[in-house]
Amino acid sequence: MVVHPINWLKLAFLGLIWGGAFLAASVALKGVGPLTVVAVRLSLGASFLLGLAYLRGTGLPSLRGPNAGRIWGAALAIALFSNALPFTLLTWSQTHVASGFAGVFTATVPLFILPLAHLLVPGETMHLRRLIGFGIGTLGVAVLIGPDAFRSTGSDMESLARLACVTAACCYGIGAIVTRLCPPADMIGLAAAALTLAAVLFVPYAISMEDLPDSIPLPSLVALLYLGLLPTGLAQLLAVQVIRDAGPVFMSLVNYQVPLWSVALGVMILGEDLPDGMALALPLILGGVALSQLGALKRLFLKG
Repeated sequence: MVVHPINWLKLAFLGLIWGGAFLAASVALKGVGPLTVVAVRLSLGASFLLGLAYLRGTGLPSLRGPNAGRIWGAALAIALFSNALPFTLLTWSQTHVASGFAGVFTATVPLFILPLAHLLVPGETMHLRRLIGFGIGTLGVAVLIGPDAFRSTGSDMESLARLACVTAACCYGIGAIVTRLCPPADMIGLAAAALTLAAVLFVPYAISMEDLPDSIPLPSLVALLYLGLLPTGLAQLLAVQVIRDAGPVFMSLVNYQVPLWSVALGVMILGEDLPDGMALALPLILGGVALSQLGALKRLFLKG
């Protein structure tokens, strides 16, 4: 599958805005609960994409037509596997496992996508070089986050919570495959439909589990707006575009970028120290990405 240069730019931007989501979430959580953060993210993101879809005059995918059922079925699967289920699993698991554990296992998403894409997506062949590249990238993320990610918290639910992290990573993989296999559809409409369904599924759950806050501090409100509009709304649209154009395996590389951007933003904005493993993690992650996408990189630079 040919990867156009614009998709590399979209992938880098996705890594940046998703990396910034960790910083924004930490600010938002000072004013509202974790489930409320997710509910607001989904609601704002869905509203943004719905508005964009109708401003363009396309709106949501049609409910009638030869592929209408398959498109809406795909939108529902994307809502479940790319949004509602992994958000719920990760939010719950992070109360029982070390904070970096979820980050490490989110980086294993490419390892789930690779065999699924090999079996289900034409042109996405699993070969040894790509598998080794993904393995090196995952190792780099583990080095970046450090050994504290694997320490025991002593929680009685820790084993189940770790399984939830693995399941969430698998969900993201399934969501990416479904996005690629969806019949032809307007990508803004598809993204809007998926995020709207995710909000409809998740918001009642959040309301039933957490009390709504009486007031929200301004910093938390700004952080929620960022989370809803960029890492959720715009990111859903870009993710659909990249998966549909360049494939789920290429899109999965963003999972290696997110921790790098998160660390970089923490250093630049919060003045945090660089992690001890950064010097080793960076070449591992970049080397893994380069090895897994060697053919695409050759075509990119030969064109340039």
